[in-house]
Amino acid sequence: MKRIWIGLATAAALAVAVTAFAADQHSHMAGGKAGTWKGEILDAGCYLGHGAMGAKHKECALKCASEGMPLMILVDGKAVLLTMNHDNPDAFNSLKTMAGSVAEITGTMYSRAGVSGIDVTGAKLAAVTAAK
Repeated sequence: MKRIWIGLATAAALAVAVTAFAADQHSHMAGGKAGTWKGEILDAGCYLGHGAMGAKHKECALKCASEGMPLMILVDGKAVLLTMNHDNPDAFNSLKTMAGSVAEITGTMYSRAGVSGIDVTGAKLAAVTAAK
């Protein structure tokens, strides 16, 4: 039961952050950093609530993402919020099928009040290199 409450509290806090972040983007589009980032797509509730990630968590991540859990990308050990581009939501929506996988995200990164997020304009599964 405690895990459920932690997940719900995390989702609520992220929903507030996403709303504030998206609202600020429209009035402050200048100043972001355009680029491409590669990392694991995380469902925010399970990652923040109990550190769940990786192949063992993929099935749960896909379920959470399909039910509307906020998404993040893990880049160089740092989780970054992913937001839907209002002019083209398709790239962000495709991420819901990539939760638990490594993907390449293109867009513009913004930071405000300690929160960093990427306004997603492109997304694709990353090519996996076999270990030698």
